[in-house]
Amino acid sequence: MKKLMLIAAAFITLSAFTAINSLWKNDPPHTQLGFTVTHLGINDVTGYFRDFEVSIESTKPDFTDAVFTLTAKTASIDTRVEQRDNHLRSADFFDVEQYPALNFKSTSIKKGAKNTYKLAGELTLHGVTKPVIMDLEYRGTTANPMSKKPTAGFRLTGTIKRSDFGIGTKFPATLVSDDVRIKADGEFTQP
Repeated sequence: MKKLMLIAAAFITLSAFTAINSLWKNDPPHTQLGFTVTHLGINDVTGYFRDFEVSIESTKPDFTDAVFTLTAKTASIDTRVEQRDNHLRSADFFDVEQYPALNFKSTSIKKGAKNTYKLAGELTLHGVTKPVIMDLEYRGTTANPMSKKPTAGFRLTGTIKRSDFGIGTKFPATLVSDDVRIKADGEFTQP
């Protein structure tokens, strides 16, 4: 009986330690961070940040206590048009020399309907930090047959205003929309 109690205590302790150290990192080939603006009020233009890292810390399997942290290099912006990308990197927009990174850290997560959340956090972009709230969908966790690691999937969507961050102030919303739609999809594994 003592052995059984000792084994049970060791299992509980090990489980608690594993849960406390539940760190997840994005799998770069299966994760994307994109944005869409409307050009001239008639056409959507989409771009991506190619160089970024996201981590999730969570002790619960349903991620209801998750903390998300993101850092992206602004110079990695890619809209598939080199001239436009260079303009976006300039002081007219992201000013990547002065502001080489954008950062996000969640401050709360609130569960909604099945597998959906409201993710609140602080976004720092172009030297300005503002609170934002995004929609987050937890798409499940499965075993990756290639890596044999548990892999969790998430989709994040929401809208920010570029004027809130002082981006592209010379360009009116009739030329480039003030609303910037964000969409990120990602797979996360434990290192």
